[in-house]
Amino acid sequence: MSRRTLSPQTLRRGMNLWPPFLFSGVRVVHIAEDWSSARVRLRMHRFNRNYVGTHFGGSLFAMSDPFWMLLAMHNLGRDYIVWDKAGEIDFVAPGRGDVFADFTLTEDRLREIREATADGGKALPWFENEVVAADGTVVARVRKQLYVRRKSAKENGASPQGRPVQRTKG
Repeated sequence: MSRRTLSPQTLRRGMNLWPPFLFSGVRVVHIAEDWSSARVRLRMHRFNRNYVGTHFGGSLFAMSDPFWMLLAMHNLGRDYIVWDKAGEIDFVAPGRGDVFADFTLTEDRLREIREATADGGKALPWFENEVVAADGTVVARVRKQLYVRRKSAKENGASPQGRPVQRTKG
């Protein structure tokens, strides 16, 4: 299924069955219909506890890993290449019980990216989110950097004159 026809709810359901999320207790709670936001929950259970009984740091990072890229990719559309480039996490407090991460991609950030890539160059924007406990305590701060570039006419399947390229099986 191409991302053009993939609905946010179909992706949400698929991600909830994806083994790295399913077995680590990550649950995608919501993805907005316009791809502007997402909410993710990590439940505490015996498979994602570390030696001292708090959330395993890899699970805290994994719950935040794909969402900035997915939101940007779907908002910018097929004329852009969007990849994860870098990530970092700052552990602030021990995570016990359910923790949550919210992601909101604003029109202002999208406009910045479009302007930065208008000449065909790349943009390397950073995005930040917090992982918080149910009581609002910040458990971790996550930063993700994306690589974003407009596709060339050739990458979009068009000739240099902007006409679609005829592809034949061969």
